[in-house]
Amino acid sequence: MLFTRSKIFMACAMSTTLLLGACSNDKNNQGNTNTLTATAPATGEASNLSERNAQQRLIKTLQQHFKKANINAKVVDVKATEVPNLYWVSLEGMPSVYATSDGKYLIQGDVIRLGDKELHSVSENLQSVENKRYLQELKTEDLIVYPAKNKTQHIIYVFTDVSCPYCQKLHAHMDEITAKGIEVRYIAWPRGDQLFPAMESIWCSKDRAAAFEQAIQGVQLPAATCKTPVRAQYELGHRMGVNGTPAIYNSEGEYLGGYLAPDELLKRLNN
Repeated sequence: MLFTRSKIFMACAMSTTLLLGACSNDKNNQGNTNTLTATAPATGEASNLSERNAQQRLIKTLQQHFKKANINAKVVDVKATEVPNLYWVSLEGMPSVYATSDGKYLIQGDVIRLGDKELHSVSENLQSVENKRYLQELKTEDLIVYPAKNKTQHIIYVFTDVSCPYCQKLHAHMDEITAKGIEVRYIAWPRGDQLFPAMESIWCSKDRAAAFEQAIQGVQLPAATCKTPVRAQYELGHRMGVNGTPAIYNSEGEYLGGYLAPDELLKRLNN
């Protein structure tokens, strides 16, 4: 749970969690002229100023509500969504949430748009922008990297855990994946506290790739004796909405899915 206080009420929304091919984690106020609605015209400098003012008011209101409820959360940014009176709120060190324009309600989870043959996540593009920034901030020396064979066509980031059967299944296709011009960058994401030692031992090894190969086959490695980025990577996963492994993202921060066969992975990357 993002917030532990039970006094925060969740607005009614459809929330979906897609965990196919992934190992789970263990653990309107129209009379108020101050409220910006999606139906208001958004043209010219005055409209832009009105939007910025609305965002600042929302940030201030949310921070006041958080303080009153003894919630330790800092609002980093807010963005309007396609849903009238609904904003996307970025929080420091926490997963993003939705908030109504008056700051009275938060929605944790996702909001789904209906009307087409497929369901559409309202937050998908907004979350991808955040994810791309997070991924670009990662240092390759803190990851386990499997370079593409020949020319690199794509780069994927995979949150992984050696104890996860689907991660093991994905890793078994590593040669086939890299042969398709895909560079794989592993990010540590142990699915429970008891699984941290194994991942920390890998990331503490001089040859992480070799250690990973051993650990994913069930070999117990010596305890870690160095400071590792495993905890920071685990927290990054939470900010990006990871709730199971493997969790595969492209370099644009778009979530591709859990386990994907090499051909399906390449198909999604090309699309």
